This record gives sequence, structure tokens and C-alpha cells, in this order.
Amino acid sequence: MIYITGDTHGQHDFAKLTGFVRQHRGLTKKDFLIVAGDFGGVWDAKTLERDLRPYEELPCTVLFVDGNHENFDLLDAYSVEEWQGGKVHFVKPTVIHLMRGQVFEIEGKTFFTFGGATSIDRYMRREHIGWWKREMPSFEELDEGIANLKRYNNTVDYIITHSCDEKALWYPPLRTRIFQMGVYPENQMLSNFEDIVTYKHWYFGHYHMDGDLTDKKTVLYQTIVALEE
Repeated sequence: MIYITGDTHGQHDFAKLTGFVRQHRGLTKKDFLIVAGDFGGVWDAKTLERDLRPYEELPCTVLFVDGNHENFDLLDAYSVEEWQGGKVHFVKPTVIHLMRGQVFEIEGKTFFTFGGATSIDRYMRREHIGWWKREMPSFEELDEGIANLKRYNNTVDYIITHSCDEKALWYPPLRTRIFQMGVYPENQMLSNFEDIVTYKHWYFGHYHMDGDLTDKKTVLYQTIVALEE
């Protein structure tokens, strides 16, 4: 099975995974749990092994796209490898970073991944300690994503991102957030994919809320969604 949830922020929002495991006793490492950004397990070099251990000890394999609250100095230090058709960082054998602009084939389904977002609190953070410029997707990553999607005729089963496209911001329950947070470059960048990609469902995190915006677009935080078999 494949499951998807929102931000975990290292240990801060890890409890939902503990409850999830209690309710799904049959999970194995052949099952996948995807975190839609702000994974946060790769944050402090001094505590890295301790921070990752709870994720390693989960009975399933953890996949994640990056959010804005990641230590990109540490994350980018991992070797880039190929897995299931796309580029990844193997943080641990069963904790895998799905890089931006990639298409993965997992359990017969195709997933397009594109992490990154703007930290609205970056003015309160110090660069290379609590904030990294790499949080923002680059145009090179956008171009790579567009090229990879072309190989699949711009058609995938699922899109997994941290932020969302600009149109999504105007649907309830996100509509109030657009007035609080505004529109950022990554929202405009992700609109490119909304315009060209045919997909079954788009899941994203970032906004710390749960809900279906449309029948094809869902924001996740505490909820853990199972994809259909």
C-alpha cells in the first residue's frame, strides 16, 4: 500500500505516524508512506542519527519531498542516486528523499514530485541555521520537471508537492490563507504543472490544514490518506 500525509517537522508532528502504525499492524517495508514536505528529519548534523531513528524504526518505508523547513546543506550532501525512475537521496535505506521535478513508478503508479516553498518566517531565522535559500525551487528544476513529464506524455497518476499552484489558493479551506500569507513564486511555478499535466490527484502539505479543495486536489497535515489499490 501507499499512504500520503503532510508535514512531520522531525519529531514535532511525528505522533500521527505512531498512531497510524498502531492502526495498521500489517505494515512492512514494502509499504510506502509519503511525507509531502517539511519532513524535518535532516536538520541538525549533531543529532542526525537520533532524529532519523524513529523514522527508520517505522515498519514501512518513508518517502518525502522536501519542504521549506529542511537543512538543505545536509540534504544536498547526500549522493544523488536513481530509484524507481527518478533521482533520490538515500538518507537511510528506508528513508528516501524524492527530488524535485522527478517522475517515479511505484507499485504500478506514477508520481510527479516537486518540493520546496517559501518560509514566511524567514526574517526570524538565520541562514544556514534555520533557513536556506535552497528552499525555493529553481528554474532549472522546473525545466527538468517539464522535460521528465514529457517522457510520460504529461500524464501521471499523482502529483506530490509541498506547496500548491496559485489556483488552489482560491478554494476553501485555503482561501483565507491567501490573505494571510499571499502568493509566492513557487505557487506561480507550480501553476505550470496545473496547466500541462493530466493527473488523478494532487496532494500537498505546507499550510497546516487538512481538506479536499476539489475532487482532485487535497491539502494534508495530520490526515494520512491511503491510495486506492
